[in-house]
Amino acid sequence: MTTALPGRPPIVDLTTWQAARDELLVREKAHTRAGDAIAAARRRLPMVEFDATVEVVGPDGPVPFLDLFQGRDELIVYKHMWYDGAPSQGQCEGCTISAWHVKDAVYLNARGVSFAIVTTGSWDEVADFVEFMGYTQPWYSVRGIDEPIGGEMGLFAVYLRDGDRAFLTYSVTDRGTEPMDGIFALLDMTPYGRGEAWEDNPESWPEGRGAGSFWRTDVEGQRTGGPTSRPAPQWTRPGATSEETLGRSGSHH
Repeated sequence: MTTALPGRPPIVDLTTWQAARDELLVREKAHTRAGDAIAAARRRLPMVEFDATVEVVGPDGPVPFLDLFQGRDELIVYKHMWYDGAPSQGQCEGCTISAWHVKDAVYLNARGVSFAIVTTGSWDEVADFVEFMGYTQPWYSVRGIDEPIGGEMGLFAVYLRDGDRAFLTYSVTDRGTEPMDGIFALLDMTPYGRGEAWEDNPESWPEGRGAGSFWRTDVEGQRTGGPTSRPAPQWTRPGATSEETLGRSGSHH
């Protein structure tokens, strides 16, 4: 093993690298199997029935929640946080990163699973945001609706249909939503990881920043939560410009 370059992994020959890689692989396989066991337990959770005729609002007006299944038996819903009266750049950057990762659900649909996004914003505001972002997923407003359809936002909820009956089978929030955000798993493969302060890094590694620090950037792509920042994907949208406010002028739902 040679002396490492500053802030870089140690430099070794291929044989030494392969031995270290193989050692880590044992732990990775154990982690995968543990995840499989948790998924098996998840499939054995009980479920709770709710009124599937409750109406949500989409592009065609009010429709029963049952319509979100699109005739399929399983449904995954992402609940997107919303700030009333806020322009596009002020909407939740954490939810934006999740919604951006699932542009469409063709692979889920092929396995008999529908996907939709719901939020508590009024439909006229939501429709403008969806158009600006170029989203193609089904979006609905659940304003004024309580759990298990509305309620708390910023999470996944999973539902099962049996004819005209619908059931909540699972929900998860916080880091439990990371399966939707492929960027995190990819960053975890890199030497510098997510670049966040909470990570366990070797000495001399670049200093990490707060969690989610890269979710908003300026027009040059530099991560910042400053007054002219936007959720990073928004800069790819036609007409995106710097703003002098984060836009959170309304109440947080």
